[in-house]
Amino acid sequence: MTTPFTVLGEILPKPPLAGRLEPMKIAFLGTGRMGTELALHLINTGHELTVWNRTKDKTARLAEAGATVVDTPAAAVDGAEIVVTSLFGPNTVREVVVEPGLIPDGVTWVDSTTVSPADAREFAAACDTYVHTPVIGTLGPARKGGLGVYVGTPDDARRAAIVELVTPWAQANLDRLVAVDSAAKAATGKLLANLALAVTIQGVKEALFLGASEGLDAEEVLTMLNYTGLEFMKNMKTPFILGERETAPGDFTVDAIAKDAQLMLDTSARELPAVAASLAALREQQELGRGDEDFSSVVVYRADTRS
Repeated sequence: MTTPFTVLGEILPKPPLAGRLEPMKIAFLGTGRMGTELALHLINTGHELTVWNRTKDKTARLAEAGATVVDTPAAAVDGAEIVVTSLFGPNTVREVVVEPGLIPDGVTWVDSTTVSPADAREFAAACDTYVHTPVIGTLGPARKGGLGVYVGTPDDARRAAIVELVTPWAQANLDRLVAVDSAAKAATGKLLANLALAVTIQGVKEALFLGASEGLDAEEVLTMLNYTGLEFMKNMKTPFILGERETAPGDFTVDAIAKDAQLMLDTSARELPAVAASLAALREQQELGRGDEDFSSVVVYRADTRS
């Protein structure tokens, strides 16, 4: 019996366990914090990985796990059966992949980079094997195989194959593995997920300000946020707010979510004032030198802002 997954509003069969694909030669480009976790899952399910990252030191964990490290993207994709990218944003994708025409003919390009729907359409037009696979979640769920994953392409056969490939990323909760009929739709799903993060971190910040105005300390406010719409974000960031964790290195950086918030504003046909307010707070943290720290910096250092 197979486990269902969602595609185009229908329920179709999906392999219930990771690792059913035969081992393949995979080029993996972009081994930052999230990319490393995604690549490790592919190694652990038997695939042969050749990896590249602009900062070579960030490939160390993958080299220890058995990956081959190379000095250029072209060397990584040479002989690859699949190319996976996990880069910082759409401009990096253009520079590394699209402009040099990096993807060999017929080789599937699996892109987990967070990009806008317009970017995804552009990349799909540039490479007919493009499959957009943005992931939802932070490093903790990534390590446990508990990410959400969208798999977007109009190619039914290619979509089914990549769903199977990325199953290890979502193995802990296969309901969060969602296949859609276009790369742009997958990109939209990822932006909607990160919109929720952006606006709720701003909500927690403002809740702390409101509570402080009535003499409540942070712990009291956080307790009062239980059973509210802000509970998820409050739970995620309480260790940072109460000083139990440092914001460096954190899980999801200020720079990353600020980049995503700008993609949201650029995509929407209407104004998004809540996203704009969150982006302003994130920009303040960037100006204070915290761009590479966890985005909980918005609430941890809430007094160190202009607002």
